[in-house]
Amino acid sequence: MSCPPSSSNLRILVVDDHGIVREGLAALLERDDGMRVIGFAATGEEAVLAARRLRPDVIIMDLILPDLNGIDATQRILRDDPDAHILALSACHTADHVYRALRAGAIGYLLKSALGAELLCAVRAVSAGTRYISAAIAATLDAGVPRTPGPDSPFETLSARELEVLRRIVAGSTSAEIALHLSLSRKTVDTYRGRIMVKLGVPNRSALIRLALQYDLPVV
Repeated sequence: MSCPPSSSNLRILVVDDHGIVREGLAALLERDDGMRVIGFAATGEEAVLAARRLRPDVIIMDLILPDLNGIDATQRILRDDPDAHILALSACHTADHVYRALRAGAIGYLLKSALGAELLCAVRAVSAGTRYISAAIAATLDAGVPRTPGPDSPFETLSARELEVLRRIVAGSTSAEIALHLSLSRKTVDTYRGRIMVKLGVPNRSALIRLALQYDLPVV
């Protein structure tokens, strides 16, 4: 992916629960004359409040945060400001994490192992509303889902309870959380998940989530 041209006067909010990471990101970003870090947040709740108060051009969002995770914070920020531009920056690189972040509304996803130059490229792209996913992550998203789906929804074969379980899986709930919310045992939830995968013809949980997102299945 080519790097977009430099932007001017980009105002950036950095969200991470580690002070040294926040300071390191700020130092990297402000090497670019067109970027300025205008605020920091260490928790998801702080991120929501800071985004509301500062209205930054780009929010760099860690996913693992105290009190409110980065995915939930992303959703709340976008409810307040649908035009917010959020770049997920995380050590997590599984397809599950990537799709949850994108489904929540993040425009880009970058690993914390990325070099500083790629971070600047990602911020520029996201500020312009262009999706940015590093090649290392994009490679994990290509397997497991048909590229040319048929016109009919594959979810029509699912029962109402199976569909409810699927929606909660896509929303990021664990089996234990689903069991608690639906008053089921964890074993029963796992049985539902296995039955759903068989009906939909997918090999694993990641492929299940990708299929749901491909068909834009509404989540809870």
